[in-house]
Amino acid sequence: MTLNELRFIVAVAQQRNFRRAAEKVFISQPALSLAIQKLEDELGLKIFERGKGDVTVTPIGSAVVEQAQRVLEEAERIREIAAQGKNQLTTPLRVGIIHSVGPYLLPDLIPALRKVAPRMALEIEENITANLDVLLRSGKLDVIIIALPFSDSGILTRPLYDEQFEVVVSSNHRWAARRSVNPAELPVEKVLLLDSGHCFSNQVEEACPELHRRGADIQRGTSLETIRNMVASGLGITVLPASANSARYRSKLLRVIPFTRPIPARRIALAWRKSFPRHDAIEALAKAVAQADVTGIQHLE
Repeated sequence: MTLNELRFIVAVAQQRNFRRAAEKVFISQPALSLAIQKLEDELGLKIFERGKGDVTVTPIGSAVVEQAQRVLEEAERIREIAAQGKNQLTTPLRVGIIHSVGPYLLPDLIPALRKVAPRMALEIEENITANLDVLLRSGKLDVIIIALPFSDSGILTRPLYDEQFEVVVSSNHRWAARRSVNPAELPVEKVLLLDSGHCFSNQVEEACPELHRRGADIQRGTSLETIRNMVASGLGITVLPASANSARYRSKLLRVIPFTRPIPARRIALAWRKSFPRHDAIEALAKAVAQADVTGIQHLE
């Protein structure tokens, strides 16, 4: 059984005609018929029923053709992997990134990456950690940028930077002039957080266990920017990662207040499959993050 024979049966199944299938795979019709007869003899079954007008696939033949298609796709994937290995910094890198990092890291990451690997474009998927994990393991993403802890068999991680959390209130809020806030104080206010499923909201709740007490007033939002605007309108308070409070995002309608020590924080990391062959691409992305001038983060050595 050869890859060519598998290509032949897939072509016949698609065309339902030996002549058209032979033209598609660039061989003569007698040669195609002979190759398929040879494969059927080897397998001991009929893949096709030959009629006067057309060709039909037998029930068992359908399963064989379906498997042949998968084998051919996997064989093509091997060629793609080989090409990526040779040109690690010249083909696009498929990157996944969590919602609470993407908008605040990417504007500084992209210029840095243009210097480190000018020919490597990024295909970016922004999503929650659970979905990025599935896309990474299935091979639809090459690397993801997530918050630790993150563990999965067959996955490697590389810490990038630490980032503290900060309280954000409206400029006319009673806390607006305060110099710090204790995490235990949050439940006395209406707290706006991302929908459950976002790792950032989970980390905020872990940093302030009191938010889990009965009666705590928590309202959920779909994005940090939506939540920021609701806070500016006076609806409540929120907690944002420090990178989301840089100068480009500041508003006269808001006040940013540090937490008391120990200050809640998170660690951001890269994660990729152990089998991913483009090690230079991972290194280039990590180097670009290290060179990105993002306010509020502490790069790791």
